Amino acid sequence: MDSRRSGRGSYSRLESNDAIVSRLADQDEVPWYNKPNLRLLYLLMAPTCLGVEMTSGFDASMINGLQAVPSWLEYYDHPRSASLGLMASMYSLGSFAAAPFVASVVDKYGRRYPILLGGVISVVGSILQGSALNFTMFNVARFILGVANVFCIVAASSLIGELSYPKERAVMSSIFNISYQLGAMAAAAVTLGTFAMTSNWGWRIPSFLQAVPSLLQISFIWFLPESPRWLISRRRGDEAYTILVKYHAEGDENSEFVKAEFTQIEETLGAELKLAQMNQKDILSTPGMRQRFIVAAFFGLFTQWCGSGLISLYLSPILDSIGIHDNRTKNIINLARFSWGFVNGTFAALIAPRYPRRTVFLLCAISLFLVFLAWTIASAEYSFTHNKVSAQVVIALVFLYSPAYNIGFNALPYTYLVELFPFHVRARGIAFYQWWCRGAAFTNQFVNPIGIDLAGWRWYIIYCVWDAFQVVFIYFMFPETSGRTLEELTFLYEDEQEAFMQSEIETLREHGEPGTYGIMGDNPSRAVHVEQ
Repeated sequence: MDSRRSGRGSYSRLESNDAIVSRLADQDEVPWYNKPNLRLLYLLMAPTCLGVEMTSGFDASMINGLQAVPSWLEYYDHPRSASLGLMASMYSLGSFAAAPFVASVVDKYGRRYPILLGGVISVVGSILQGSALNFTMFNVARFILGVANVFCIVAASSLIGELSYPKERAVMSSIFNISYQLGAMAAAAVTLGTFAMTSNWGWRIPSFLQAVPSLLQISFIWFLPESPRWLISRRRGDEAYTILVKYHAEGDENSEFVKAEFTQIEETLGAELKLAQMNQKDILSTPGMRQRFIVAAFFGLFTQWCGSGLISLYLSPILDSIGIHDNRTKNIINLARFSWGFVNGTFAALIAPRYPRRTVFLLCAISLFLVFLAWTIASAEYSFTHNKVSAQVVIALVFLYSPAYNIGFNALPYTYLVELFPFHVRARGIAFYQWWCRGAAFTNQFVNPIGIDLAGWRWYIIYCVWDAFQVVFIYFMFPETSGRTLEELTFLYEDEQEAFMQSEIETLREHGEPGTYGIMGDNPSRAVHVEQ
């Protein structure tokens, strides 16, 4: 092995490798923008990883805007209720169908190639959508777009967490969802600009432009490095070490931080793989892992059933219900809402990671409940009195909903999921979250227009009840993950810590002193040694 990784200096044996990595990262006072290599890494992440959700945002805003584009309404015979719900929900159905297969692809082929694959499929879907000749072709195209998106999301969110420098990891993961607002703003602006076109280009142009974020991914993914954790898991430690040196140590091959970080990753992956081998037939065999997947499932439901799908896709019928029927006004409100969402979402992404995860999620859930409760009351008041003040209150609450949602359910999902799941199940865990998320999205996107048509403001009561349930579930079930490295979070639950300790005892008996071998099993010098 390369001697650059052969030692760690005179660290005390009583100080764990996790503590060393955390301490060295905290001692690094040079900001990322003053580090050329790290700055380049984050710039490359912008179009390839951080920009992945632009496609989802563009899609949701475009469908919202097209409902106020006369040429689209006329071409598809003014879809309402079930037909409108089907058109809107096909995107989520595609993601729901593909999610069970994504983790295997991401774990086998790495993080970069699934992003490339998703980008190519997305471009194909956008071309089909813009060229659609009928209702069926439009829906098939949207299904294909949904399939593509889930590959990109799972791979990109994992890569962000595994490639970022530890000090910026939480913020980088939080920024991931901000691109949703960028895509939504772009689509809202495009539909505002094309809604008055009398030809079919009024809706075909936005449909074709949905390919732009994917074209950026395809163009820049070749320059982005692979996940060091994935490389180490594939016995490609030298490549991983080179990447860590370049981007986490600015090329310093003797960096004590990189030596400690590499060893931390290597040793933790070794312990994870031991547990994975024990549990490969039943990944849910431990209480801790079961709780992880339960939290991920409900987290997916929460992000969609809290009312976000109602506002993101069906603003037009909501505005109809309070007496606003002008298409231009609807598109202006749509653009203003997403612009406001980008502003407060960016602020939330920068601020939320600084605070305990549970605190932020509880603040988010309580705020959503209060907003929807007030919204339901104002909508009921308007339905009985047609009071303009009540209509204005509803519009104000539509804008208040954005920061309430963004502070937790937009800023922290992938930060939290990357922290919640160990490496060997991270892709599977995020894909599992996406499966529930997209299943929930398909359900509410399909039934929302039906519910609005049949029940009016009473439909919102369902969201009030669900939002109240979210508060209770988060309080009792969500574990705290902030303030620790990914490797420290590997053994988040007591049963996993006990399993790991038993594994170390068995290793000690078989090999001698623990911590003096790597996960490869063929070179005792791979791991960083601790001086006696």
